[in-house]
Amino acid sequence: MKRVSFLLAFFMVVCLLATMVGCASNTPSATTPAAATTAAPVTSAAPTTTAAPLPPIKLKYADQNPPTGWEGTKAAQPFLAQITAATNGRVQFETYFSQSLFKGTDAWVSVKNGLGDMAWMFHGYWANQTTLSDVLSLPLMPFTSAKQASGIFWQLYEKFPTLRDQYKDNQVLLTFCSQPYFLITTKKQVKTLDDVKGMQIRVVAGPSIDYMKALGAAPVTKAMPDTYISLQKGEIDGMAVPWEALLSFRQYEVVKYYTYMPMFTVYFTIAMNKDKWNSLPRDVQDQIMSVSGLKGSLFWGENKFDTAMAEGRDLVKKQGLEMIEYTMPESELNKFSAAAQPLWDAWVKKMTDAGHPEAKEILATTLELIKTYKP
Repeated sequence: MKRVSFLLAFFMVVCLLATMVGCASNTPSATTPAAATTAAPVTSAAPTTTAAPLPPIKLKYADQNPPTGWEGTKAAQPFLAQITAATNGRVQFETYFSQSLFKGTDAWVSVKNGLGDMAWMFHGYWANQTTLSDVLSLPLMPFTSAKQASGIFWQLYEKFPTLRDQYKDNQVLLTFCSQPYFLITTKKQVKTLDDVKGMQIRVVAGPSIDYMKALGAAPVTKAMPDTYISLQKGEIDGMAVPWEALLSFRQYEVVKYYTYMPMFTVYFTIAMNKDKWNSLPRDVQDQIMSVSGLKGSLFWGENKFDTAMAEGRDLVKKQGLEMIEYTMPESELNKFSAAAQPLWDAWVKKMTDAGHPEAKEILATTLELIKTYKP
């Protein structure tokens, strides 16, 4: 019995030792390297850098017209805002309205000489400077709207190098036109060709001067801001005018006769100093032109002139001012047209004699576009 107990105890000790040895064999030796692992290198975060904002480009914009007038609120200031938006705020403007930087009559030379960076330009102030564009101002040209005339002007500007070359002193951003002017007078209604004879009528430089002479009137050239006083004092008997000017310069307060007949169309540009333009980065130039060119020309023609027609008459009547209106009948208009037609031919001859045989093509192109171009 004792022998059996001894054997049983011995057997249990052997099993226990075997178990301990087996467990030890499953434990890695202290000298056995663990499975190789590659730890991710610890790197410090790269410092974040924010590009410094580009400095704003400040441009001085000059305009003879008041900021609160029709043009200022409907065309000029909205257009400048379009440029600022197109350049993502990089181009910003210092504005000088109401001739506060220089007179409208001095705008082209002033911008050329760097007194301003950009300006509203009325080319009727500068006779013999842009003579090929005077095709637009030939009397009784049958434009249907200022928007149409403005788009035609830009197409002529792009198509004819010699016409474009007459603007080379400054960088033209866009071109635009009025709708045909009509006639306002202070003391006498104009109903016939005979009525206008001998009257002192304010017109602009260019073909309209010859037209007034052909009609027997005395042409007078004055800057638009001076016309109110001249009408009030009787220095002039009347003037050819668009509705936009009436709304901006309030001539309706000193006239009472309105004769609706197509007199002539006038033309404008928005232009920049050439050195200032060339100093702009190319991307900024492209951004400015994205709202200029044909698009900007149509915008100015429509918003400066066409939209004023609807509100002009209502404004005068709401203010209780005397307004005697007369629409010229076709039979009488034919007499005015008879006086106008020789001036078209004379313009072509004058330009040809001055070394511009392309004038005939410019006139033909303009008349064809009037028939076909409907923006």
